[in-house]
Amino acid sequence: MLDKLQAQPADALLALIKLHAADERDDKIDLGVGVYRTADGATPVFAAIKQAEQAMVDSQDSKAYLGPEGDMGFVNALMPYVFGDDATMGGRIQGMQTPGGTGAVRLAAALAARAGVTRVFMGTPSWPNHKQILDDVGLEFAGFPHALEDGTANLDGVLNAIRNGREDDAVLLHACCHNPTGIDYTPEQWDAIAEALSDSPVLPIIDIAYQGLGVGLEEDAAGLRNVLAKVPEALVAYSCDKNFGLYRDRVGAFYMMASDRGQLDTIVSNANALARANWSMPPDHGGAAVRTVLRDEGLTRVWEDELADMRARVRRVRERLAAADNKAPGLGLSALAHQHGLFAMLPLNREQIEALRRDHGVYMAGSGRINVAGLTEANTPKFIAALADVTG
Repeated sequence: MLDKLQAQPADALLALIKLHAADERDDKIDLGVGVYRTADGATPVFAAIKQAEQAMVDSQDSKAYLGPEGDMGFVNALMPYVFGDDATMGGRIQGMQTPGGTGAVRLAAALAARAGVTRVFMGTPSWPNHKQILDDVGLEFAGFPHALEDGTANLDGVLNAIRNGREDDAVLLHACCHNPTGIDYTPEQWDAIAEALSDSPVLPIIDIAYQGLGVGLEEDAAGLRNVLAKVPEALVAYSCDKNFGLYRDRVGAFYMMASDRGQLDTIVSNANALARANWSMPPDHGGAAVRTVLRDEGLTRVWEDELADMRARVRRVRERLAAADNKAPGLGLSALAHQHGLFAMLPLNREQIEALRRDHGVYMAGSGRINVAGLTEANTPKFIAALADVTG
């Protein structure tokens, strides 16, 4: 039977990682891998997480199963950061732990499909795994352009999708730090999106993977909260991999908002059944570390300070790139100053991207996406000069 399988193309990002590792140039630049990097190029373990892990070593007395819902202490401790002071919306929101934000998106898609959703609207370009998940679950993907040429969000695109949507439609939105463009909706645009959803049968699915890496913890969740205040039901996928630096521990949460508590119990029972069939139980360690941080005021302050430092560094990189707009005209670098998060898209063709890699040791995704955290004060001039060379 296995002879019937067809070979699948290699993952482009994994191939890029191998190419970068094999490059012997000392001044090579890695802008492909989507992790935060310090000014020294490191992706360190947060100090708050280190302290939390030590506390876990000293106090954890079992590695027994937690159940398909995972660590509910972690899930509940996170909720005020995601949803605000009334974190359960009067008992209308409940959550569960997932293997990373990817697991949360997968569970959202599977639950939506079980509920009768057949088509999902999504702005493009988007995180590549979004469409792969929708395809695998059997949901139709309906794309619309997310960004305009001036580097701002295409509000008409998302509003048209919502207003023309059917009862078996959903729309997948990035809450903040859009991957891969870095282009977020403004507060006024979120107002319009929330109003459109309040008059539409379309189910909102909101992916919030980078809270705290854009403008701030509260600001990055404001659009999501705006939508939830206007709609009867929604699904939310959350990742702690980036804002707690827990990439390899796969720490995510999935939240469901229903019109009433009775409906919520039914929704949660279906989510638990789907989780049981997919991964049975989520991994415990990373979620327990986050719970430990968020339940300790001192560790919470340490974490928030570390996150603020990350955000400030990413902002400085964006400002340096924007200031160099005149050295690489036509790439719209000035717009990066008004965008958010780790990622940005440069309008480069494949030949130019190949020339950057071959001639300058600059590694980036074939789509033109760059991880701005891969740039430092030292290597930014080289990157700008390389861009000018391949586009001149």
